[in-house]
Amino acid sequence: MPISKPEAKQLLEQLIFEDTLPQDWVQDVWGLSPLLGDSAAKLLEAFESLIEYCPEEKLDSLLQTLAPEQLESR
Repeated sequence: MPISKPEAKQLLEQLIFEDTLPQDWVQDVWGLSPLLGDSAAKLLEAFESLIEYCPEEKLDSLLQTLAPEQLESR
């Protein structure tokens, strides 16, 4: 059974942003450089859109490739 989108999003956020909330990461980058902060905000927007539009089966496959150990522990 494929992983649900909310669960996939949570696991990918943990993988990418570790213990930081994605919005906090954008603000941290923005604090270092407004130009990079703008790019970080666009990147987060693209990430969220990909999660929304990507089928659950594809998200599951991606997570199997990137973080199989996280899937085993759930």
